Amino acid sequence: MSELQIYLIVIGAAIIVLLLGFNWFQDLRVRRRMQAEMPVIEQDPLLGQAFAASGEVRREPGLGSVLAADDIRDVSTLGETQEHPEATSDELGPDPSTEVVIELTFQGPMLGEDLAPLLQPLRSAGRKSVRIFAQDIEGQLDARLRLDGQYASVHLAVLLANRSGPLSAIEWSQIWNRAQALAEQLESGIEGPDQQYVLDAASRLDDACAALDTQVGLTLLLGSMRPVSEVTTAAKNMGFVPFEGGLAWLGDYGLVCFSLSRADTESIDAGMASVDRLTMLLDVPCSPVDTRAFGKMSEVGFELARRLGGELVDDQLRPLQQGADVAIDEKLKVLYSQLEKAGFAAGSPRARRVFA
Repeated sequence: MSELQIYLIVIGAAIIVLLLGFNWFQDLRVRRRMQAEMPVIEQDPLLGQAFAASGEVRREPGLGSVLAADDIRDVSTLGETQEHPEATSDELGPDPSTEVVIELTFQGPMLGEDLAPLLQPLRSAGRKSVRIFAQDIEGQLDARLRLDGQYASVHLAVLLANRSGPLSAIEWSQIWNRAQALAEQLESGIEGPDQQYVLDAASRLDDACAALDTQVGLTLLLGSMRPVSEVTTAAKNMGFVPFEGGLAWLGDYGLVCFSLSRADTESIDAGMASVDRLTMLLDVPCSPVDTRAFGKMSEVGFELARRLGGELVDDQLRPLQQGADVAIDEKLKVLYSQLEKAGFAAGSPRARRVFA
């Protein structure tokens, strides 16, 4: 190797070291600026009046979680259905109670048609959803990207917690790194909260939601293996519709009141061609408020059991008695009230995001 080649290698290595050092300095400066601009929040707007952090885990489906409720208080009469103002305003912008935002600011206006394919990889962070809002050149946020629209920035609303648990450091790093890569590609600015702030907020939200999460299940014993086609036909004739690999009973606004699925958790038409038991599930936070939510599920369950020659039992496999629904529906009224007070109106878009 000649002396000239050695000098060139040394010079090249020095340039690489300088570039790495410059990039590190730029990243450090951006992060410091982000932390300095983050407001000090002494109390979460949603969780301040909700539940204190506890080690309680999410409850499994079953009658016991309802009947064993210790904190039972009188509540005002709840209507059969309830309108949620959030349902019409959910797409106006990120939800500061349940989401944290990463903002990318462009150097100049970008067309929606150019932006759309670049945002596709940013719609999830591990098992947490990411809602994307584009801000047009007039400052308006929109959840629907118009291909002919001109946009100045995008806001990535990262969900802090759901039934998979709080947003983890790995999930946050995943979405942050993807957003940072896009910012570098577009030479745009990027701002977002400090990781520790995000993880702390995620943990508090998860603790509060764990205290509110209740699902009530019933089992339909068929007595013997029955063809899946026979079971689904009977259910659909009663009014069930296909939903996420199972069947669902829909209420007002097309919201799922309760679901029907195979007890082995397989898709209703997957795996074995026959089944011997089914599961009916009332997902309290995700279903619309109803003063007879469990009663209606029981009535439908009894009728389906009659048509299939089966038996409806509780989570202890004890035959469900006629009239047992009254006490459970009274407990559900309390749970609906608690969800409402905590900011998670049952069946609302916010509740369906967090309790997913």
